[in-house]
Amino acid sequence: MTGARQRIAQLDPITLDELVAAAAMLTRVDRKYAMSAADARRALADLPCDTRVLTMDDSRAFEYESYYFDTPGLLSYRMAALGRRRRFKLRTRSYLDSKDAFLELKTRGARSTTVKERIVYDFDEREILTDDGLEYASAGLAGLGIDDPQALRLQPTLATRYRRTTLLAPGNGGRTTIDTDLVWELADGTVLELPDLVIVETKSGQRTGVVDRLLWAHGVRPEAISKYGTGLAALRPDLPSNKWARVLRRRFQTAAVAA
Repeated sequence: MTGARQRIAQLDPITLDELVAAAAMLTRVDRKYAMSAADARRALADLPCDTRVLTMDDSRAFEYESYYFDTPGLLSYRMAALGRRRRFKLRTRSYLDSKDAFLELKTRGARSTTVKERIVYDFDEREILTDDGLEYASAGLAGLGIDDPQALRLQPTLATRYRRTTLLAPGNGGRTTIDTDLVWELADGTVLELPDLVIVETKSGQRTGVVDRLLWAHGVRPEAISKYGTGLAALRPDLPSNKWARVLRRRFQTAAVAA
């Protein structure tokens, strides 16, 4: 990623408030890309010079960590893997540099509308689902017909860790996140590290985003990928994973290391 880092180091900064204000104006179309570090280096080295990069305290890449909560039978995972219209994802997301944490619930109902909400969470309790956290999640899960979330016995299932850089393309060209140094860890301590994998996610308006066109020009196309779903499938080959078969075959072939 050396070439890409050099390019990003040359870009003008943008504050978090400015980034949020600009992104709020977009009708978002999200696309995800999985690629090697070499492919990312070649493509991102061609970023337009007026692209801006999120900068806080002189840093341009930030440490993220998430803990995903699921049932013993992996109901959340299976709903996504099997393409169920009604599904949910519950996780804590932590910003390790600032030690801020949130509990996020993402649900999709019968009409395929996706709702993502979050609340502030205790950083020191980010690895567990507290009583307050379960109470918060209950309202969203009730919309899926789950009237007794306590009966689900939600528990930490998978942790993800990575470094993220966020860009804002010029001319309302969209927001982009670049995730590197990706690590997944099961609750039993089994770890999967993929240092050569880069995940790029673009969030653009009605028009195709600047970074989308840049990646396409370099032969990189969108793929179905989910940090939770794809990561868990890579660590648990016994699970149904046809939805992510292509990206698993191409990008997740490194063996996991048992605890």
